[in-house]
Amino acid sequence: MDREELLKRVQEQMPEHRFTHTQGVASTAVRLANQYGANEDDAELAGILHDYCKYWNKEKMQEIIEQTNSIPKDLLLFDKELWHAPVAACVAEKELGIYNPDVLSAIRFHTSGRTGMSLLEKIVWLSDYIEPGRIFPGVEEVRLLAEQNLDQALIKAFGNTISFLAKQGKKIYPLTLEAYNDLVQQVKLKGEEVSDGF
Repeated sequence: MDREELLKRVQEQMPEHRFTHTQGVASTAVRLANQYGANEDDAELAGILHDYCKYWNKEKMQEIIEQTNSIPKDLLLFDKELWHAPVAACVAEKELGIYNPDVLSAIRFHTSGRTGMSLLEKIVWLSDYIEPGRIFPGVEEVRLLAEQNLDQALIKAFGNTISFLAKQGKKIYPLTLEAYNDLVQQVKLKGEEVSDGF
């Protein structure tokens, strides 16, 4: 499937505003991949596909989660906003013929993050957060950090996300907390000071 056909398939899965977001994530991921030395084609592909299942109904996503061994079932105990990422990775492989494990992993963890995130996972997660259409408190600071230090930008973005969820009284998925802690540890091991994460 070529790029244009893939974009058409993606566009059919979502409203126009989300497709605009998807294009913004893909272009941001390419820019960050160029800056930090990741594969630009992989970054673009993961960006294009990251929200493929976001607007699928809850029952359809739940069925895929329940039937797919590689997706942890505890995900069903958390906000359904988390579900579309691992479901999209599964669908990308089974229905769209995407077999690159780096791309699939970047799609799978673009909402939750995880310990030991790969460079591509970091880039796609951050691109989803800072793409040009995003407008919310704190995003400009993260955009500026992203130009200088990928991990520091991620720490700030994860911190903002965790704080936002906590203020709303929502449960925080363990992988997200683990991702934040792991990034802080990585930065400290490099001898850097952690920028204000929260």
